[in-house]
Parts: sequence; C-alpha cells; structure tokens
Amino acid sequence: MPSQQVLQKKISEVEEITQLIAQYKIIGIASLQKVRAAQLQEFKKNLEDKVYMRVIKNTLMKMAVENCKEKPELKKLVEYLTGANVFLFADLNPFKLALLLEKGKVRVTAKAGDIAAVDVIVSAGNTGQPPGPIISHLNAVGLPTRIESGSVWITKDTLVARKGEVISVRLASVLSKLGMKPVEAGLLMKVAYDEGLVITEEQLRIDIDKTKQSIEDAHADAFALSLTIVYPTSQNIQMLVQVSHHEAYALAINAVIPAKETIRDLIRKAHVEMLSLSSRLPTLEEKVVSAEEAEKS
Repeated sequence: MPSQQVLQKKISEVEEITQLIAQYKIIGIASLQKVRAAQLQEFKKNLEDKVYMRVIKNTLMKMAVENCKEKPELKKLVEYLTGANVFLFADLNPFKLALLLEKGKVRVTAKAGDIAAVDVIVSAGNTGQPPGPIISHLNAVGLPTRIESGSVWITKDTLVARKGEVISVRLASVLSKLGMKPVEAGLLMKVAYDEGLVITEEQLRIDIDKTKQSIEDAHADAFALSLTIVYPTSQNIQMLVQVSHHEAYALAINAVIPAKETIRDLIRKAHVEMLSLSSRLPTLEEKVVSAEEAEKS
C-alpha cells in the first residue's frame, strides 16, 4: 500500500477515534496481556449491548486525545498507553463497567505459570484415556489410578492445586488432557476517564460484600445516633414515638399518675406493694405469743 494511502488511513482512523471519544461519557483502557483473540471476541459479544470495545494502536489513541481540546483531562490517559490494550467506550458508571468486566471472566485451559482461580479438584472416574504414559503423568501430580475396561480411571477425588497457587508445567499438561479449565481470563481495567475524572485501577476495584457491610454498619450507627439525640426523620419517627410512649408510661407509673392507660398497672403495683408490706408485719398469732412472753418475763 503506498505511503500516502497508509497516511490517509491513519488520519481517517484517528478522526473516527476522536468521534468515539466525543460520543461516549466513559473511556476505559484494559490490558490485553494474556487475553487470547477468541476470549476477546467472547467479551465483545457478551457486552455488545452495553460497551463498544475496540483494539486501537496506542500511537493513534494519543493523536486522537491530542485532537480533543475540549477534554484536556484526557491527556492524563497517555501515561497508561503502554502494552497491548483494548479501549472501552460506554455511558455506564465506570465502577459498574469494571464490575461487568470482572463478571465477564471466562475459564480457560491452564498454561505453565498460570495461577489457579479455584481449588483444583480432580474427580474420581474414567479419564477416557487408554493405558500408557498417561498413568505416570497422572501419578506424578498425585492422582491415584487404576485400569478398568481398557481405560485409566482416577480412584478418588484429589486436590491437585489450591486457589492462588502456581500451576506447574506437568500439572498444566495433565489438566489439559482431562479437559479441565482452572484459570480465569478476563479484561482488567487499567484506568477509566469519566467526564474529566481519571479513575485508576486501584480505585475501580471494589469489594462488593465489604462495601455493602460498611454501608449497613454506617446506617445502623446513624439510626442509633438519631434516636439518642431525638432527631426525627421518616425512617425513625415510629421508633421515636414508641420510645417516647414507653418513657412517658414509665414516668406515669413511678409518679402514680392515674389515667385510662395506667390505672390497671397502678392498681396491680399497689396490690404488689401491699402484699410486700403485709409480709413484713407480724401476724395476730405472733403478737399474742410476743405478749405472753413479755408477761412471763
């Protein structure tokens, strides 16, 4: 292709990228390291109704950023334009976009040096492999075997790698033969631009359960404080009325204030106090005995 045509093609592509930047609210950059072409196509398919994904050369993206004079903060993305990247254009909340990528991870066959995404347990059963070198390969990674009906069987469920452990060359080969996919592959957001705000990978990483628990704890503390200082809101007014009613009722009982609501408990209280008092007073028989003892003395 003549150099003039190559140049024109690049200019057209930069103009197209510039239009994409102007069209969407969010621009994300995700690393393509360890992401295979088939996986990328699957990610695109799964997210096509929410995100426009496109692999763009870093040099062309830098040119497009330079063209967006109305978005000067975009220049902060330039430092992240290293390595192979896929660019994501969307109108989603950037944190939701990061979560979509996290949920969009797919299981893949392990290669030597990969990290196990889960505890890797090989189940007992028929491997479908004929007797041969496979037996020594299975035994080498700790899998007990037997031969039955012309096939190699694994005799019991066996843990061969824990979550987070590095998968060895030998184990990767065995797991591949068994059709197991213990590794997760996905797109990792390096950074996101959101209408002037640049959000880094660390800031985009959210622990949903921890955040949810933190919000619940904060709500419980705020609710307790509002009751303590008697600050009425639509959320606590019913509880405040109940507390006020309980305190007013207790005060009326202690102050012996008769009312339709308190009279029954006041009578009950008086009766209990009368019984308590009468139990402390000497009976008639005790008085007679005491008087006789006094006369004798």
